Amino acid sequence: MARLCVDGGEVSLGMAPGQAIKRMDLIYFKAGGGHLAAARALEQVMQGGPWQVRLVNLFEILDPNGVFFNTLGVQPEDFYNKLLARGMTLGMSQELKLLQKAIRLSHKAMVRKMHQHWLDKQPDMVVSVIPNFNRALCESLKMARPQTPYVTVITDMADYPPNFWIEPDQPQHVVCGTAHAVQQALLAGCAPERVHQSSGMILSPRFYDIAPIDRVAERRQHGFDEHQAVGLVMFGGYGAGVMKRIAAALSDTPLILICGKNAVLAETLRAMPSRAVHVVVEFTNDMAYWMQLADFFIGKPGPASLSEAVHMGLPVIITRSVWTMPQERWNTEWVRKHGLGVVHRSFRSVRLAVQEIVSQLPAWQSNVRQIRNRAIFEVPQILANIDQS
Repeated sequence: MARLCVDGGEVSLGMAPGQAIKRMDLIYFKAGGGHLAAARALEQVMQGGPWQVRLVNLFEILDPNGVFFNTLGVQPEDFYNKLLARGMTLGMSQELKLLQKAIRLSHKAMVRKMHQHWLDKQPDMVVSVIPNFNRALCESLKMARPQTPYVTVITDMADYPPNFWIEPDQPQHVVCGTAHAVQQALLAGCAPERVHQSSGMILSPRFYDIAPIDRVAERRQHGFDEHQAVGLVMFGGYGAGVMKRIAAALSDTPLILICGKNAVLAETLRAMPSRAVHVVVEFTNDMAYWMQLADFFIGKPGPASLSEAVHMGLPVIITRSVWTMPQERWNTEWVRKHGLGVVHRSFRSVRLAVQEIVSQLPAWQSNVRQIRNRAIFEVPQILANIDQS
């Protein structure tokens, strides 16, 4: 049997000696970055098991010849990512409704293209880590390969019904990272045997295989005073303009500012005056290292960044307002319920939020340490069990 190591223990992935390797298609897109990150994390931990994991971008199925890009000069996901980078999230609920209407209108055409894709590629299991398109994906798969399991791994902490992640009236397995999402699936009418729970969001294996560091020496190397609490500011893979307001309000607070792929934002932040050390970091594959150096987190309530921060022991400072993306609003309730940080209406009060966290930092950190997220190791076992059922 192939086995997956989990902190010194092992989890069986269900592969017997001589068993043929099966093909698993992991469906993702690049809108926001978290979907691709989850797919890559699963691909990495499942190497050497019974599955040949194939990462498939949804838009390569729907637009294999790149007509959209050739016509407009941009990939479909880039529209969404540019909105995030500019902080243009007000009205996302209405935009989502328009997107879902467009998806329904093009449903038959999408099903035809997806149906042919499954006939050509012959997957033995299909796993989606994306919302909105699961009805067409599942329906087309069942037309082409009726016995092939279809699984949706929800990469948000909660669904945003209707027809966002969960499609209850089709044979869709759903993997939920919170008890709240499980209840949503059951209330929506999903059969209990098709609803599965992990202990959180999927994180990169890097967050579970962290080399020990001399934290005092590393912080000193970047200019931080070992006696001052350091904040880590992050707003996804493309940063956000609000980081400039935060940096200005916290000019006397040591900060690590993660800008992702937003080089213009990074340059602006480096040019801003500050009385404390502000380290500006562009795109990095070693987020765990920077979180090891920090004491608390400031950012948006995204499922990936929140889960990374909490896993690394960082209390969080986040906001909830009309600007908060609709699928991320419940995440703030999760933070409040477990005492993982503070939730304000805007970052205009970020100084007060930092004072609230820093004044009782050990207590906040103790709360955060109660959360244990093992999803990256649990989901492959869930998939193995679905395959064997």
